[in-house]
Amino acid sequence: MTSNGTTYLLTDVRPLGGDPVDVRIDGESIGAIGTRGSLAAEGAHVVAGAGRVLLPGLVDLHTHLREPGREDAETVATGSAAAALGGFTAVHAMANTEPVADTAGVVEQVWHLGQQAGLVDVFPVGAVTVGLRGERLAELGAMADSTAGVRVFSDDGRCVSDAVLMRRALEYVKAFDGVIAQHSQEPRLTADAQMNEGELSGRLGLRGWPAVAEEAIIARDVLLADHVGSRLHVCHVSTAGSVEIIRWAKSRGIAVTAEVTPHHLLLTEDLATSYDPVFKVNPPLRRPADVAAVREALADGTIDIVATDHAPHPVEDKECEWNVAAFGMLGLEQALAVVIETMVAPGLLDWAGVADRLSSAPARIGRRTGHGTPVEVGQPANLVLVDPWARRPVDPAASASRSRNNPYAGRDLPAPVVATFLRGRPTVLDGALCAPAGPRP
Repeated sequence: MTSNGTTYLLTDVRPLGGDPVDVRIDGESIGAIGTRGSLAAEGAHVVAGAGRVLLPGLVDLHTHLREPGREDAETVATGSAAAALGGFTAVHAMANTEPVADTAGVVEQVWHLGQQAGLVDVFPVGAVTVGLRGERLAELGAMADSTAGVRVFSDDGRCVSDAVLMRRALEYVKAFDGVIAQHSQEPRLTADAQMNEGELSGRLGLRGWPAVAEEAIIARDVLLADHVGSRLHVCHVSTAGSVEIIRWAKSRGIAVTAEVTPHHLLLTEDLATSYDPVFKVNPPLRRPADVAAVREALADGTIDIVATDHAPHPVEDKECEWNVAAFGMLGLEQALAVVIETMVAPGLLDWAGVADRLSSAPARIGRRTGHGTPVEVGQPANLVLVDPWARRPVDPAASASRSRNNPYAGRDLPAPVVATFLRGRPTVLDGALCAPAGPRP
């Protein structure tokens, strides 16, 4: 029996897209897996899988939940609800809150808010520097020793541009197997930048954001990580040049991992021609050639994971002139849909690859046991049931997020998530599970 008094029997599901089986959830764990019809259903809540794909619950290494301080944009509760709808069972909440999550007290506050919401496990990311100001290191050790057990540290939204400070941070986190997640943006090369630098930015009259501003920081930091023997994670890779630097670093055995966002897998700089600030993001949308490069890198493992960089903003910060609008896009609810559209449909990833890039690899980078585990007997029942054939237009009004800056609004995308289970308890359970899956192509 589960902790809420119900046993769940998932019938005719395909773990990682493989052969159909029945899966029984007992308590917080997977209790049994058997051939179709072989497991007793007495007393169980039966969920009709109808050939749908069963994956380990998704893990996001890069989420902005805004609380404390910017609850007008998002709260831990609303962001957790959006995450569950997207198939996530764990998210890492970035540190650029108000106050900044640069002390044990603030990260513990975020941790407890996640526990109260109870929809996903919320793991706080600690700031690298005090106040994100890039002047002195924050309380890295205290945050690591806190109830939240922080292992990922980032000033995301700002680059740790001081090489000496970055080296010290990399050295410090080695003591507790932490990782520095760098927002790679050389600030002097991107002052007042608005979109990708190129012919289009000149034509639109928007200050250009050169690819080299990202690539120069990545090149510096992989060399620093190699020098001190520490772990580096590169946030939101967006250029073909960045991919080549990371590929070179991995070939040298440097302990670097990297992420790409859903929007950098799908969207291109051409959307800036609308001057719609929903498409204003940091780093900016890039050229089609860059999109092709990051897709290839995700497929071959040069880029390790997909991370949403879910960045909610209130209406007044996005529905304004492009030059003054905030950077950022929503990502949690459509992340898996975009990966299916850009990677699974064209054959660049299979379902095992999706499980790796969206679940097991981010859990491994964040050092989070209990998430990203195989769909096997005895493993935690952190699961997502996916209908790979369902599609519908994206409706921002239907979002669980408090914000509406959704770059996929109106697009016809896969609508894959029909159930999400957190330690055996459904946080999303679509009534359509009692009916057959959508039409197959």
